[in-house]
Amino acid sequence: MQDLSDGVARFQEDVFPAKAELFAHLATHHAPHALFISCSDARVVPELITGTEPGELFVIRTAGNLVPAYTSEADGVAASIEYAVAALGVKDIVVCGHSACGAMTALAEGHDLSGAPAVATWLRQADASPARATADGDVPALVRQNVFAQLANLATHPSVTRALAAGKVTLHGWVYDIPTGRVEDLTAASHAAPLAV
Repeated sequence: MQDLSDGVARFQEDVFPAKAELFAHLATHHAPHALFISCSDARVVPELITGTEPGELFVIRTAGNLVPAYTSEADGVAASIEYAVAALGVKDIVVCGHSACGAMTALAEGHDLSGAPAVATWLRQADASPARATADGDVPALVRQNVFAQLANLATHPSVTRALAAGKVTLHGWVYDIPTGRVEDLTAASHAAPLAV
């Protein structure tokens, strides 16, 4: 906890004063240009990866960067998606998977999750992904296929469906490679090309 307290002190003494004008503006303006859906993994930091400033990204982080398909029952992920698209008018939505994902590793390798029933239930959101992976136990393939599955789930949300039909939003699927820092855009014309973010 001391590390966190020390970090707050550094933020207040160094970072905040250097960006005081930005924070004054953000106090009354909230207009992010993108919704970024990533894994909760502590090694994946959307603002760091994209080089964005506070206020530029609306971020949702879930285990395995999972997006439940839309249902009539309210949940935090659906509410956040709807707010970002319908209220904030984000122009781009990125679903970003990553290398060495614990959630995808558990699915690909068939880990026993009986001791973590909430995790096991949550990971059922990725049930379509293992069937689409190219090989059993292939974590990188599952990470990639999971991004596509979550983009498909995202498109079931009414606010996203409407925005897509009106040409107001674009969906992107990325995979971030932790050891190299490379980001692959799976939805680009050339799926093999890394991004120059």
